[in-house]
Amino acid sequence: MVLEELKKTFSTEILGSETRNEQRVTLHIDPAALAPMAEHLFKELGFRFIIASALHTRRGFEIYYHFSYDSTGMILNLHVILDHEKPAIESLSNMFEATNWIEREMHELFGIDFLNHPNLEQLLSEGNWATGEYPYRKKFKSKGEAQA
Repeated sequence: MVLEELKKTFSTEILGSETRNEQRVTLHIDPAALAPMAEHLFKELGFRFIIASALHTRRGFEIYYHFSYDSTGMILNLHVILDHEKPAIESLSNMFEATNWIEREMHELFGIDFLNHPNLEQLLSEGNWATGEYPYRKKFKSKGEAQA
């Protein structure tokens, strides 16, 4: 029921989905749809934000936003992929206070820019890392470099 409602409301923003079972669903979405979809989950459908996690892959910077519908135990993940060169996405910190530090950590470790975040100052490094140096970023070789 929830999945059908989301597909109806955000038909063009949902790029794909994976259903492990009825209780574990991941929606692959357009990054521009993150804030409106998260707001809809929270305000209209009663979901609760749990946490967000990020990783750097060959496809780009991937962020998973995990939501829970506590009355049924359903976990819904919103998954976005951001560009390697300029990873940026709208901050959810104005909607979910818990994302404030999570986004700061992702910014500091991966260099992801969270647009309209109130405070992206360093949280972990205490100034020990050089500006523009992000310890969780990977350096991927191009296909040509890998074969050389």
